[in-house]
Formats: sequence, C-alpha cells, structure tokens
Amino acid sequence: MKKILERILASCAESILKKYHPRVIGITGSIGKTSAKEAIYAVLNTKFNVRENKKNYNNEIGVPLTVIDAESGGNSILGWMKVFRKAIKLIYGENKNYPEILIMEMGADKPGDIEYLVNIAPCNIGVVTTIGPTHLQAFGTVEKVAREKQKIVSHLNKDGVAILNYDDLLVRKMAEKTKAKVVFFGYSEKADIHSVDLANHGVTMDLQGIKFKISDGRSSVPVFLPGVVGIHQINSALIAAAVGNSLGMNLIDVSIGLKNYRAPKGRMNLIEGIENSLMIDDTYNSSPKAAAAALETLAKLNISDARRKVAILGDMLELGTFSEQAHYELGKSVADLKIDFLICAGNMRHKIVQGAMENGFSGDNIVEFRDSVEAGQTVRNLIKSNELILVKGSQGARMELIVKALMRNPEDAKKLLVRQTGEWIKS
Repeated sequence: MKKILERILASCAESILKKYHPRVIGITGSIGKTSAKEAIYAVLNTKFNVRENKKNYNNEIGVPLTVIDAESGGNSILGWMKVFRKAIKLIYGENKNYPEILIMEMGADKPGDIEYLVNIAPCNIGVVTTIGPTHLQAFGTVEKVAREKQKIVSHLNKDGVAILNYDDLLVRKMAEKTKAKVVFFGYSEKADIHSVDLANHGVTMDLQGIKFKISDGRSSVPVFLPGVVGIHQINSALIAAAVGNSLGMNLIDVSIGLKNYRAPKGRMNLIEGIENSLMIDDTYNSSPKAAAAALETLAKLNISDARRKVAILGDMLELGTFSEQAHYELGKSVADLKIDFLICAGNMRHKIVQGAMENGFSGDNIVEFRDSVEAGQTVRNLIKSNELILVKGSQGARMELIVKALMRNPEDAKKLLVRQTGEWIKS
C-alpha cells in the first residue's frame, strides 16, 4: 500500500509541476540540509513567492506533499482523501498564487533515493552541503554516500546551477559530474561565495548571534545571524548567498534577508535551563561531523559567568562498522577541547568514555546512563549554577528528553523542542 501511495503522490506532484513550472531548489548532504533550507528561504522570501518543505518532508512522500502543500494523511484514509482532493484541484483548477520557487530538502537513506526524488521534481538549482559518514548501514562507505548525493547536480541541465561546498573534497569533485553552471561556497577564498578572514578570526560569536562577512570576490558585506551559535552555521548563510546570487540578488539583499533567519528546532538553539544554566539544544540528529562541530562551538563560546562547560552526548546511529571508531573519536574530541564535564547516554556510551579517558579526560568528571530516559530522571542533580550545556545525539537517541528535563520552563517544550507531537510523545 505504501508503494501505491508513493506512486499516486509522485504522479500528482509531477502533474502539478508541469502545470505551474516553479523553479525547484533541491538540497541534499549529510548534515546541514534543514539549516540551509531555512537560510535560503529567509533570503528568497524577501523577493519571491516561495515555499519550503515542512517538518521532515524530504523523502518519497514528503517531497510530493510539499509540491501539493499538504500535510501527511498518516493512517487516516480520510486524511489522504483530503490530500488527493487538494492535488486534483491544483491539477484541474487554477491557483494564481502557486509559488514561483519551491525549496526542498532531498534526503537519502539508501541508494536510489535522490534519483527517485529528482525524477519527481527535477531541480533548477541543486545544493550539496557536505558529505560525511551517515546511513553507512545502507551505503557501506562515504564514497557511496557521495555517489548518491551527487545525483542532485548530475541530473541538472546546462541552464541549471549546482551549488557545491568547495571545502569538502567529495562535494567539490561533483563539479565534474554536472552540465550545469557551478557555484562554489566555502571558507576558502577560492570559493565563489566565501566568508572573509574566517581563519584570522574575522567572525564574532556570542549569545546574541554570529557576525561575519560574505564576499563574492568583488565586494563583501557584513552579515548577522541573530540567536545562532555554531561557526558551522556560517555555511548555511553562504549557501543562501550563492542561491540568491544565482537568482539575481546582490549581497546586500542577501544580508537583509539573513536577519530573518532562525535556526530550526533542535539545531544549536539556546534554551534556558535550571540553576541559571544555558543549554545548546542540538538534538534533532547527529553524525560525526556535526557532533564535532557542536563540541567545538561549546568550547569556543565565551560566557563570562559560565562555571563549567558540560557535554551531554547520545548515540550517533546508522554508522555501520564505523560506529565504534566514530564514538571513540567523539570522546577524544571532548578531551582535546578541554570540556569540563561529560555525560553520556546510550549503547555506545562506553566508547565515548574510552575515547575521552584514554586522551586525558578525568573519570571523575564523567557520568554514564543507559539511555536518555534514565538520564532524564536524574540528570537534574548533576547540573550546577551558571553552566553552559551542549545536548547532542541522533534522532533515535531521543536526547530532547534530557533537554526537557533540564529546562527552566518545561511548559515551553512543545514550542521549543523537536519531537513533541503525539506519535513521538507516546513512543
């Protein structure tokens, strides 16, 4: 039944796209897709009629639903009837306000996923954020992940634009696999759109947000991302600038649009905690690259009255045979970055602890829990006043349960945290 549903949705989406001819911007990569999508939306929304995919609508069902502008019918036949009725109305009726541009994440959990999605919604602009060891149980190697992701640019025609990460060698090589115009983004000055003097600390980051400059090689403009922490979030702004520039926007327009950017839930959001602590909530998902970047942010973020910096880390999932090494290296990063206190939860906690202790981290400053549920019951007793706390883990690790347990105002959880809808709360 699911395959039949997917085919019907795909057919509806294809018909709608052929009728209304919106520009399609497809975004893929191992990390940073949602943040890039939100940044692109913030920029383009100042000049165009745009729509972005909601929630995690980045798969065989989610992409067509974005084209239709409908919510999933879930397990309800009536719900799906409403979706199809809306699709039919678009196909046989006329919506004069249909978006000029659709901005859509395109995820790949297994080989063939990107090809399937771009067959439904061929892109005018394809974006690849970065490639890392994700979904290795399905792909086997990082190279095979890259081979799948590159289909978002290899299918582009000569009138399209491929937005590629210059700093990621696997992504940079994708320029050889597309007929489209290639625009590189990155920290390197060799990239077409790049940050200015990042290597020489030409960026400031505090609890107000991140300030830096973006250059297109001819001019540069200051950019402020309010309420955003994490230097790796700069990539989202660079991607948005590259997309906006490709659609005729100048860097001043881009900078104005980025003031409206807000990090999505569970992606490096600041949340007030108990004991006057402050949490960096990065619990949407996790992978080795993303976790390393989050730890680096925790280490570099300066708060004058912060007593300790605490890392609360859960499992990184779907890493296959690379899992033990990845978690060991995560623990090593905790030691190398001189984080003050480590709390681990999950099946791979022992590897994180091993990586930390074998690289000089004191066992007196480590606490382990079987999972996030167990941690959530007692972790409040471990937090002292004025601490800066990072909470990070994969979706299945459910680390948002720990964030909720530590929130100063847990009644705000539904508004601030990921996975607060009925199906997640029940699980």
